[in-house]
Amino acid sequence: MNKKILPGLLAALLSASAFAFEPFVVKDIRVEGIQRTEAGTVFSYLPVKVGDTMTDEKAAEAIKALFATGFFKDVRIEVENQVIVVVLEERPAIASIDFVGIKEFDKEAIKKALKETGLAESRIFDRSLLERAEQELKRQYLGRGLYAVTVTTTVTPLERNRVGINFAVDEGNVAKIRQINIVGAQAFKEKDLLGVFALRTPNWISWYTKNDQYSKQKLSADLESLKSYYQNRGYLEFNVESTQVSISPDKRDIYITINVKEGDRYSVSSVKLTGDLTLPEDEIRKLVTIKPGEVFSREKLVDTTKQITDKLGNEGYAFANVNAAPEIDKEKKEVAFTIFIDPGRRVYVRRINVTGNTKTRDEVIRREARQMEGAWYDGDRVNRTRSRVDKLGYFDEVNIETPPVPGTTDQVDVNLNVKEKNTGNIMFGAGISSSEGVVLSGSVSQNNVFGSGRHVAVRVNSGKVNKVYSLSFTDPYHTIDGVSRGFDIYRRDLDAKSTGVANYKTSSYGLGVRYGFPIAEDNAIGVGLSWDKTDVTTYANSPLKYEHFVRDYGNDNTTLLLNTNWTNDQRDSLIYTTKGTVQRAYGEVGLPGADMKFYKLNYQHQVFWPMTKDITLMLNGEVGYGNGYSGQGLPFYRNFYAGGVGSVRGFKTGSLGPHDVAPHEKDALGGNRRLVGNLEFLMPVPGFGMDKTLRAGGFLDTGYVWGAGAKMRLSDLRYSIGVSVAWASPFGPLKFSVAQPLNKQSGDQIERFQFQMGTSF
Repeated sequence: MNKKILPGLLAALLSASAFAFEPFVVKDIRVEGIQRTEAGTVFSYLPVKVGDTMTDEKAAEAIKALFATGFFKDVRIEVENQVIVVVLEERPAIASIDFVGIKEFDKEAIKKALKETGLAESRIFDRSLLERAEQELKRQYLGRGLYAVTVTTTVTPLERNRVGINFAVDEGNVAKIRQINIVGAQAFKEKDLLGVFALRTPNWISWYTKNDQYSKQKLSADLESLKSYYQNRGYLEFNVESTQVSISPDKRDIYITINVKEGDRYSVSSVKLTGDLTLPEDEIRKLVTIKPGEVFSREKLVDTTKQITDKLGNEGYAFANVNAAPEIDKEKKEVAFTIFIDPGRRVYVRRINVTGNTKTRDEVIRREARQMEGAWYDGDRVNRTRSRVDKLGYFDEVNIETPPVPGTTDQVDVNLNVKEKNTGNIMFGAGISSSEGVVLSGSVSQNNVFGSGRHVAVRVNSGKVNKVYSLSFTDPYHTIDGVSRGFDIYRRDLDAKSTGVANYKTSSYGLGVRYGFPIAEDNAIGVGLSWDKTDVTTYANSPLKYEHFVRDYGNDNTTLLLNTNWTNDQRDSLIYTTKGTVQRAYGEVGLPGADMKFYKLNYQHQVFWPMTKDITLMLNGEVGYGNGYSGQGLPFYRNFYAGGVGSVRGFKTGSLGPHDVAPHEKDALGGNRRLVGNLEFLMPVPGFGMDKTLRAGGFLDTGYVWGAGAKMRLSDLRYSIGVSVAWASPFGPLKFSVAQPLNKQSGDQIERFQFQMGTSF
C-alpha cells in the first residue's frame, strides 16, 4: 500500500467514526442479537431514551458502557429513520469446568476459589479471567514444590452459545531440597544452625512433614529463626546478606545457599529506664530480664519490653509504648540499652460488643468476661476473657480487638468476635489398646443446647474389660455466680478376668446429682451425691477374699455415695502443656443408710517446667488411701491398682501390688493404698520440628499398691524407664510406650510395649 495514502485513509475512517450522523430525536430503540441478556438491562446502560436527542458522544458513551459490562463480544449502534438499533453479540456462557490430572488439590475447593474470581459455571466466559486462573493454579503448585507442573486449558464451543472449559494438569514430581548451605558461619556448627530450620533435606519422616519441599514463606521464617539464634547468643549485628535458590534442569532438586555475616559478639553493659515510668521504678526493674554483664539476648530484650507493656496494660494504659534504644561500643564489644517508657493516657472500657454469635446467646459469652464495662482497661483481664470464651468449646475462632472510641482519648471498646462451630456430635468409634483389646464406642452429645451453654450427652463404650452406658446433663451456670449443676445416670460393667487382675465381674448402675463451685479464677470445688447398686459375680477360681465378701455382704450391694473434689489448674494449655501446675484432690464416702460404708481419698500434683524452648520436664505424684468404717473394709471392687499406661509403664495393667495365693498367684488383688510417681521429659519428635500433634518423651515411672494391714515400704516400689510417643492424629489419639522394668520382683508381670489408640468414623 502507498504510504502516503494510509494516513489519509485512517483520517477518513476516524472522521467517519466521529461524525457518523447528525443529532436527531429518538423515535424508538430496538435491541438485536441478545439471547440471555434482558432488553431492560441493555436499556439501563443507554444514555438516551425515546424522545431524547441522540448525538455521536452519547453513541460512543453507550458503546463504552455496554462493553464494560463484560457481557458482549461486539457492540454496534445503527440508525434507521430516527430509530436506534443496538446490535449485540453476546459472550458465551460457561457450561462446565472440568479438571484432569489434579491430585494435589481438592477439585471442589479449586472450583470454589475460581468462582470467587468470577470463573464459574453459568457465568459469562472471559478469557482474561481464564488466563489469570491458569497462572494462579500454576503458582499454587509451585508453592507445593511441584516445579515441573504444566497446565493446559482447552475451551470447547458448545451449542446455544456456550463453552466448556477443561484444565489438563500434569503435576510432575515434587522437587526436593537436596542441599542447604550456610556460607560465612564460623561461630557455630552448620548442623546446629540447620537444626533451627523447618526446611530440611529428605529424611525418613519427610513423607509426613513435607519439610523437604521448598517454600518461600518457610525459608523466610527459617531466616528469621537463624537471626534469632545468633542474636540470642550475643551477635547483635548478625545479618543475612543474600540467599540463592536454584533448581536442577530436570526440576527435581533444589539447592539453597545462604550468605551470612556474623559480626562480633556483644555483652550488655547497662540497662536504663527513662520516660514516664508511672509505676515505681523498683517494680518495673523486676520485669527487666536482660541484665548488665550478660551476653546480649534479643529474646530477653523482647521479653523485657513485653512484660513492661503488659504490666502497664494491666494498670489501664492500653496504648503504652515501650522501646529499647541500643548504644553500641564497637571497641569494647558492649551494648547499653535505654528503655523509653511512654504509658500514654489511662483508659477505661466503654462497652463490650459481642458479634458473630448466631446461635449462642450473648449472656453465655458475657458471663465469661473478666473485663467489666466502665472499669479501667486491664490487659490481663481482656486476655483471660478471650481464653475463657475459647475454652467454652463452642467456637472455631475467638478474636478480641480494643479500638479507641472515636472522639475520645481515654476510652476503648472491647470487640469480642466469635465464629460459631457445630457443638452437637453423633460419633461412633473403634479403638484398640494393649489392656482393653478392641473397644467400640458411640455417643450423642450437644455441648450448647439451644445456645444456652448447657451440655447433654449419651455415651456407650463397649470394651473387653469395661462397658459403659451413661446419660449426663450439665448446666455450667446454674446460678449467676457460676455454680454448676449436673445429673448422671449410668451403667458400668467390669470384667476383670481378661486382665492381670483376679477373676471377678461387676455390674453397676446408678444415678446422681453434682454441683461445682468456682472459688478463684483457676480453682474450683465440687460435691455430688449418687446412689449406686453393684452386682458382683465370682468364679470357682476367684480369690477366697472375694468369695468371703460375697458370703458376708451378698452378691448385690447398694451405696449412697458422697463425692467431693478440688482442682487448681494453672497449665498454659490442656493439649500441649509446656508450663504450669495442676492439683486435684478428690474423695468419695459411702454414707450410712446403705450396704457399703467406706471412703477413698486421692491427691494428684503435676508440675510442668520448661527446661529449654523445646523440652519440658513433667513431674507427677499421686497418692491414694481408702478404708471401710463401722466394722467394714474397703469393697474389693473399689480397690486401687497400679501398673500399665497411666501409672507404671512396663508392668502389666493393674498387676502391681498384692497377689492371690497359689495356684492363682499371678492374679492381682489391688489394695487400699496407692503411690505413683512419674518423671518425664517431653519434647518434639525429632524430624518433625515443632509439630504440636506429635510429642516424644523419656520417662522414669514408679509406683505400688499395698493391701490392708500391709506395711508401706518404699523398697516395695517398682521402677521402670522408657520412651513414649503421643500423636494427636487425624484418626484419633495414639499413645505408645516402650519401657524396661528396673527392679522386677518374682511374680511381677512384664509388658514392655504398651499402646492405646482410637478413632472415630
